[in-house]
Amino acid sequence: MSRAVLTERRDATLLVTLNRPDSLNAFDESLHHDFADALHEAGDSAVRAVVITGAGKAFCAGADLRATRTASPGNSTLRHTFNPNMLALSALDKPVITAINGAAAGAGLALALAGDIRLASSTAKFVPAFVDIGLVPDNGGSFYAVRLLGYARAFEWLATGRRLGAEEAQRMGLVSEVTEPLELLSRALAIAAELAEKPGLAVGLTKRLLNQAYRGQLAEQLEAEAALQALAVVAPGRAEARARMVARISGNGGESK
Repeated sequence: MSRAVLTERRDATLLVTLNRPDSLNAFDESLHHDFADALHEAGDSAVRAVVITGAGKAFCAGADLRATRTASPGNSTLRHTFNPNMLALSALDKPVITAINGAAAGAGLALALAGDIRLASSTAKFVPAFVDIGLVPDNGGSFYAVRLLGYARAFEWLATGRRLGAEEAQRMGLVSEVTEPLELLSRALAIAAELAEKPGLAVGLTKRLLNQAYRGQLAEQLEAEAALQALAVVAPGRAEARARMVARISGNGGESK
């Protein structure tokens, strides 16, 4: 059975590929587990840059609702799966580039925004997804959205659940560059190689300095998301909204959270 996350060394760059294309790379238990292994590998001192992308037509469609049959993802699920991986990703003292090759929805959107450099294919879509099924942003989504957009724009976007195309995402500052689909990965790897070749610890320490104002707040924000998600999961109308979303994605393979 193929792994849910593939890793490949490209000189000093580690290419991490979410590998559940038939489920739009949505998070299930296997993807959580294999992503944790990939992040452990990324901590190797021989790795000086990391590129994260998705297999197939999507980057990551969030939590796999079809695999998660309970009232997910509740606070326990977040605290034991999503949150540890996001903290491990944020702790990497090396540049992380997210190459967003298609739909990034829900928790997958948060992962896309967590990159130090974010590149998008012209076919990419940015879909908050949470409010439409009665949930609050999690997986660090609220943290990174405010960090990149400021409060007012982050609230308008997350509260309405408005989908963004790649060009609008670039105008808003969510991504720095938009490429043609076939050029995305090579462009991401080229940037990673350039950063990996910088001497000494300069890039990693620069990242640490720039993140210092935020780093102390991420753990608290993740905990707040988990606590509020527990309230959202049991709110009136939540189960019906989730059922409608499951029916829709089962019918057309759309994004999930």
